[in-house]
Amino acid sequence: MAAASPWKSASEPSAAGVFLNHLVTSGIVTEKNLEIELLELEKDTADIVHPSFLAEKCHSLQSMNNHLEAVLKEKRSLRQRLLKPMCQENLPIEAVYHRSMVHLMELAVTFIEKLETHIETIRNIPRVDANLKKMSQALAKMDILVTETEQLAENILKWREQQREISLSIPRILAEENHL
Repeated sequence: MAAASPWKSASEPSAAGVFLNHLVTSGIVTEKNLEIELLELEKDTADIVHPSFLAEKCHSLQSMNNHLEAVLKEKRSLRQRLLKPMCQENLPIEAVYHRSMVHLMELAVTFIEKLETHIETIRNIPRVDANLKKMSQALAKMDILVTETEQLAENILKWREQQREISLSIPRILAEENHL
């Protein structure tokens, strides 16, 4: 089956033409209304389809295309220029702003020094709840261990007191045995 040609002859009506003809014959739309709509449509689109407007748009697109091609050709050198540090270049700043720039540089240096810490803090934000839960569990375990340690210390002190009493009573027991 051959594809229909997009350039149909004027004798063959298009689907839009058939639909408009149906609207006119049914009385929904009059030919006068269609003519008015077509004139308004022509006025609205005249500036868009006018050859000078199209030429201007074509020229701006070609200009943009040329610029993008130049950027692509210079991509490597542009990337190297962007990566090159600008630290040792002089920046012209009016004298009244020098004091502010010194303060700004101090703030920038401080910020850069603390940047890794800030980034690590931000990375840990999603884990704060889990870390708090772990810390609560660890604190509870520490409380238990402290209680056990206190009990153990009391037991050791009691045992030490018992041992002292035993060691004090041994000579007395031995003396009593020798006496018997």
